[in-house]
Amino acid sequence: MTRSARRTRRTLQVTGVGAAALLVLSACSSSDSDSSKAPDTSAPDSASAKVSGEVTVFAAASLKESFTTLGKDFEKAHPGTKVTFSFGGSDALAASITGGAPADVFAAASPKTMAIVTGEGDAEGTPATFVRNRLEIATLPGNPDKIASLKDLTRSGLKVVLCDKTAPCGAAAQKALDASRLKLTPVSYEQDVKSALNKVVLKEADAAVVYRTDVKAAGDKVVGVDFPESADAVNDYPIALLKDAPHAAAAKAFVALVRSAEGRQVLTGAGFLKP
Repeated sequence: MTRSARRTRRTLQVTGVGAAALLVLSACSSSDSDSSKAPDTSAPDSASAKVSGEVTVFAAASLKESFTTLGKDFEKAHPGTKVTFSFGGSDALAASITGGAPADVFAAASPKTMAIVTGEGDAEGTPATFVRNRLEIATLPGNPDKIASLKDLTRSGLKVVLCDKTAPCGAAAQKALDASRLKLTPVSYEQDVKSALNKVVLKEADAAVVYRTDVKAAGDKVVGVDFPESADAVNDYPIALLKDAPHAAAAKAFVALVRSAEGRQVLTGAGFLKP
C-alpha cells in the first residue's frame, strides 16, 4: 500500500457526515493538486530546468545545520521554491513516512532506518549514500572530568547520556561499546542526537556520545573527545526521493544539490566524511 493510500485510509476513518464532506473535499483537492503538480513531474532533468513549489524534507537531526544552509542556497538558486524541513531521529521519521506523512525527500543517518522506508516501497529508486559520520564524546567546556577515552565514561558517578538504541547514533554508540567490551548505563536515552547533546549543553549530564558534526556545530558550548573505537561505528547517510512526492521535480533538484560538489563542500565543512 502506498503512502498516499495510507493517508486516504486514515481520512476515511472519520465517520458520518464529516466523512462524506471530507471525501468531497478530497476529490476536489485531488483534481486541483493533480493539475498543479503536472508541470513539476513532467519537468526535464537538467540542472537549468525551472522548478517550483514547496519541498518537504525529512532529515536526521544531525543534518540540521548543513541542510538548513543548503535549503537557503536552493531557494536562492530557484526563486519561487521553498524548502521545509522536519528534523529528528531517523527511526521516528521513517515511521512517520511509512505511516503516510507527506514528504518529498528522506535523508537518514543509517541504511537500517532508510530500509524501513524502502521496505514499504515508499522510496523512488535506490537511495544514495551522500556522506558518512563518526562518533565523538561531548563533554562540558574545559573537560572538567578529564574524559580521555570511551572507557572513562564507565566511571562511577559520571552522568552520561546516549541516544536511544533505535536511533542511528544510539546504535552506533552501542556498536562501539560492544567492540570495546564495555558496559555503560546512561542516566538517560534520548530520542535523537541533538537531544543527547543538549543534556551536556544544559549541564544536566557530564558527557554524551554524539556525532562529531554535532560537537562542531555546538561551538564552545562543549568539548569533543575522539576515541579510536568510533572507527568501528561509522554511519553511512543515504538520501532518497519519496514516492507520491507532491513536487517531485523540485525534490529531485534538491537531492541533486545535496549530492553535488557544492553540497559536498557544505557537508564536509560541517564535519561530515565523504562517502
